[in-house]
Amino acid sequence: MNLFDVYPLFDVEPVRAKGCYVYDAQGTAYLDLYGGHAVISIGHSHPHYVARLTEQLNRIGFYSNSVQNRLQRELAEKLGQLSGYPDYQLFLINSGAEAIENALKLASFHTRRKKIAFLEGAFHGRTSAAVAVTDNPRIQAPVNPVDHVSRVGFNDLAQLESLLDTEAYAAVVIEGIQGVGGIHVPAPGFLKGVRSLCDATGTVMILDEIQSGYGRSGHFFAHQATPDLRPDLITVAKGMANGFPMGGVLIGPQFQAWPGMLGTTFGGNHLACAAGLAVLDVIEQEDLIAHAARMGDWMKEALAGLPGVTEVRGAGLMLGVQLAQPAGPLRKALLAEHHIFTGSAADPHTLRLLPPLTVTQEALTRFLEAFRSVLAAPAAG
Repeated sequence: MNLFDVYPLFDVEPVRAKGCYVYDAQGTAYLDLYGGHAVISIGHSHPHYVARLTEQLNRIGFYSNSVQNRLQRELAEKLGQLSGYPDYQLFLINSGAEAIENALKLASFHTRRKKIAFLEGAFHGRTSAAVAVTDNPRIQAPVNPVDHVSRVGFNDLAQLESLLDTEAYAAVVIEGIQGVGGIHVPAPGFLKGVRSLCDATGTVMILDEIQSGYGRSGHFFAHQATPDLRPDLITVAKGMANGFPMGGVLIGPQFQAWPGMLGTTFGGNHLACAAGLAVLDVIEQEDLIAHAARMGDWMKEALAGLPGVTEVRGAGLMLGVQLAQPAGPLRKALLAEHHIFTGSAADPHTLRLLPPLTVTQEALTRFLEAFRSVLAAPAAG
């Protein structure tokens, strides 16, 4: 049997990893400035993470959600404390796409409405409802339900207002910072405007913080750069468990649960919760959110001065580097010649940087020197 060939692969196979580096079988070190799609939040093989998972696996790794699991409650309490949402409820699943699916279902249950508004350039996942609110028709199959979704221009409050005034919308779903779309930050005032429109029309506001959450933006959640903003639902995954499959929905206190409303086989299992708790421990103990903010500010200033860079977008360690030339050849050169992983985006001229929050200024300086070199190379011109 062969693998179903849906991934364009680099000719590199990491076999171990530590901190901000991954290593192939020959011992070659690769600087990881992509973090496996922003998944690696506290660095590869962090000692506390390894110890906590090992200890938990020696106790119990899994049982179903038909029994008590104190680790789930510990995780909910600590996440509420560190995120600033202690009065919200937590539903645990396995991935970001599942988080979006469940958030949309909750919004529809709560409002008894069907329609969903999403933004131009959005990426929310590849499962049925999630892909319907993703702005990429190429990955929407005929079975995906797109008849009840509406795309709104990025930062276009007037268009959103016209929709919500004329239709019964269950939810508006927005990324804290658009990731796959090319690292686009909502304009000042946009999120507050969406909140006001949702309040006026009884529409649920969903903040997708799957890529932009867990300290990556220099705030616990990217939307917290807007003071006094409280979404109704917040979706999380990726950096939540540092590589262990985990996702969640933070659910406002106005939502009521009933038995069987939502469900999952693997979500919130003992090992996943141990991983999630270890991540929160390290974020708190090593002050990684403030570190991400400092490193991001420093990087934005350094990148903006490079020839061939036309714009640097984002916040913290979620950066999009807009280039005068296609990013693809530069990414390949960075990997082949300098052993540095970076990311792509829907915009072919955008290079995406999503390193572990533990990345050092020394490692980022190494990247800047390599990046300057490939930008200057004749083949890149």
